Amino acid sequence: MTIDALIDYYPWLKAFHVISMVAWMAGLFYLPRLYVYHCDLQIGSVETERFKLMEYRLFKQIMNPAMIATWTFGLLLVMTPGVVNWASGWWHTKLFCVILMTAFHMALGRWRKDFMRDANTRRGRFYRIANELPTVLMVIIVIMVIVKPFN
Repeated sequence: MTIDALIDYYPWLKAFHVISMVAWMAGLFYLPRLYVYHCDLQIGSVETERFKLMEYRLFKQIMNPAMIATWTFGLLLVMTPGVVNWASGWWHTKLFCVILMTAFHMALGRWRKDFMRDANTRRGRFYRIANELPTVLMVIIVIMVIVKPFN
């Protein structure tokens, strides 16, 4: 399904999609790092409470809106005539990776709730390793969009 009226707004849709994606990625890179440092703090300390507030604000006030905007502008781009060649395979891979990125985002939200309840059971090493996933997904997504290897 495409909407012809979107053609005139294509450059704006693309710009806002990239802007929101950059904001989302920044949060996806930073929140796991906060978790790494949060693991080392004493439960009930002033520092732990500060980290809880930082994590809450990052997730709720930056990451969630950025993810929603990324999806919204991305879907509008897909509905713009001529943007996606539905016969090529690159966009399937991109979409799959964006879905994985969204699942990672949701996992970060669950882990944040564990920290909020002082119920985190994972070590910093877990979050260091998890922090690599958005980078790998981002690399694949950018290659799919720019190179279009399965065109």
